[in-house]
Amino acid sequence: MKRANGFFNLGRQKVYWLALLLVLFSAFPFFWMVSTAFKPLREIFVYPPTFLPQNATLENFGRLFEQTRFIAYFKNSIIVSSSAVLLTMIFGAAGAYSLTRFRFKGRDKIANLILFTYMFAPIMIVIPFYVLIKQMGLANTHFALVLAYTALCLPFSLWMLRAFFQGIPLALEEAALIDGASRLQAVLHVIFPLALPGLIATGIFTFILAWNDYIFCRILISSDELKTLPVGIADLYNATVIDWGMIMAGGMLITVPVLIFFMYIQRYLIAGWGAGAIKG
Repeated sequence: MKRANGFFNLGRQKVYWLALLLVLFSAFPFFWMVSTAFKPLREIFVYPPTFLPQNATLENFGRLFEQTRFIAYFKNSIIVSSSAVLLTMIFGAAGAYSLTRFRFKGRDKIANLILFTYMFAPIMIVIPFYVLIKQMGLANTHFALVLAYTALCLPFSLWMLRAFFQGIPLALEEAALIDGASRLQAVLHVIFPLALPGLIATGIFTFILAWNDYIFCRILISSDELKTLPVGIADLYNATVIDWGMIMAGGMLITVPVLIFFMYIQRYLIAGWGAGAIKG
């Protein structure tokens, strides 16, 4: 028995070490980006390289704000990503609710067809989408980007919210209706609070996809003042002399807000999952 326990503990230690190596392997590029962002130019190319900046400086960030439209790019990303989340949540929640609470012919087939549309890669639909947007007179606008991100995220978001709504007992909503609540009141005060984990997860998924998108912004947006962060920072590579310090500073400022947002929202997501499990 002791021998079996010792073998189990040894196996568990190996798993922990492998998990630690995986974390280090995944986090090292981010660490190197942050370290390079604070290095002066002469220290970035020194050999052998230094893992930590010997003379930490903010000059890379200063050049980023002075020589580029980083503030405008950041503002554009916030506006487009937040609008895409709002639009996706409205249509996704309404569609998922109708697919779980109303009975009509072909309901399951429609749900499967919606998920099937998510299998198409963005690069396959970006050109037809651009032609359609241009014919509508919406090319080179943030509204076109919001529509693109909503169309891209809606199938998966609707399917994910459908799974959460299916897990909520119909009897709870019926009890609210019997007590005199309207359909809208029952949805807002009974269904949505119980589906909060799914709503948060869907919002995070949509926000990160819109925040990191490059393809749609590159094709749909031509004006420099309307570009989002990924495209704006990528254009720094087109310079005659590539300023790696400024690029790393920009990459850090792109990644950190999403990381902080996810860390902040994660505890509410976990708490919501636990509450949903207890209520279920």
